[in-house]
Amino acid sequence: MKVLFVASFSPIVADPKAARRLFIDGLDLPLDQSQGDYVYGDKLAGSKHFGLWPLEEAARSCFGVDTWPAHLRVPQASVEFEVEDVAAAAAELVGKGHELIHPVRTEPWGQTIARVLSPDGLVVGVCYTPWMH
Repeated sequence: MKVLFVASFSPIVADPKAARRLFIDGLDLPLDQSQGDYVYGDKLAGSKHFGLWPLEEAARSCFGVDTWPAHLRVPQASVEFEVEDVAAAAAELVGKGHELIHPVRTEPWGQTIARVLSPDGLVVGVCYTPWMH
């Protein structure tokens, strides 16, 4: 697997309003775009994409439901690694004993991604994000 760069980092937030108060109002981060309760920006130096991902939306994206499955640790953040070949990277993770929380798929916004959940509750994605190339 060849990791090209960190494509995205997003704290997963239970209270989007409180998170906005800290990250936008308190830290003045340039999170100037939104889609529903997900706010994000692509202008923070050192990060291709930084967002505040509501837990409900993370559950919907990963599992197709609005609540995080009770049998899994509730994640605190998501990090996505851009790779050359998502299917090969996902297969390599599975081959090394890691369980995907969903198979390789293309999200509605055009990113191809597969995700695993780390032992510490971090959603880890291997992805290809066309507009970052």
